[in-house]
Amino acid sequence: MDIFNAAPDPFGGMVVSGEDLPEDSGVFAVQLASALADWRRNGVKVVWLTIPRLRASLIPAAVAAGFVFHHAREDSLLLTLALVQGAHVPPFATHYVGAGGVVLREDGQILVVSERYKLLPGRRLKLPGGALQAGEHIGDAVVREVKEETGVDARFEAVVCLRHWHGYRYGKSDIYFVCRLAPLTTELDPDPEEIAECLWMPHGEFLSDPEVHPFNKRIVRAALESAGLSREFLDNYGTGESHELLFPEKIPAAEGRGRG
Repeated sequence: MDIFNAAPDPFGGMVVSGEDLPEDSGVFAVQLASALADWRRNGVKVVWLTIPRLRASLIPAAVAAGFVFHHAREDSLLLTLALVQGAHVPPFATHYVGAGGVVLREDGQILVVSERYKLLPGRRLKLPGGALQAGEHIGDAVVREVKEETGVDARFEAVVCLRHWHGYRYGKSDIYFVCRLAPLTTELDPDPEEIAECLWMPHGEFLSDPEVHPFNKRIVRAALESAGLSREFLDNYGTGESHELLFPEKIPAAEGRGRG
């Protein structure tokens, strides 16, 4: 079937690229009906159809053919149609992923910020951090966020804990990794658009500040008390991309013997 730029996926589905779709919705409707009949005869389970923003006029014809919305991007909309009853259509991403950094100096001071825009009044000191970008590893993301928010260059050392909670932005869930970092520079150059205040503070003072949220205190304690998870990279696995793996620090062989 070569009406559309389409290719089978490994799960019995057909993926229709947004490339080469006709501009005219009437022509598209006729072509789509012909393609769907062919795919049904050939046992295709699910059709994945990407419609670019510049072809948005085709969306009503796809919906009329039975397609439902899966998710949208800035430049396109992905729709799906199950041709076989009970065919599994994996849902779109359900979680945000973020990373925050406990940047700890040798003299016991940590890097903290107060955001310019916050839900509650007051100073509200917290750790620098933010959301991962597409294709970004956790360790790289937290180093970037620290640099962007505070101007401090830092080296990733370990993941010390994580938070998982629900009901976040747009009703999605959120996973937030807390990492310990070592500063490579100490001069502060905070982002004036995002950060109202940035400073180095003795961690004891931070932990005793009544305005600091208990969550922020708990994750700083985790960074002070736990060796955490170091990272390794595994290449050429699955998709061929480099995979970031997090492992606990190894225990000496003598301590590990005899453990079940």
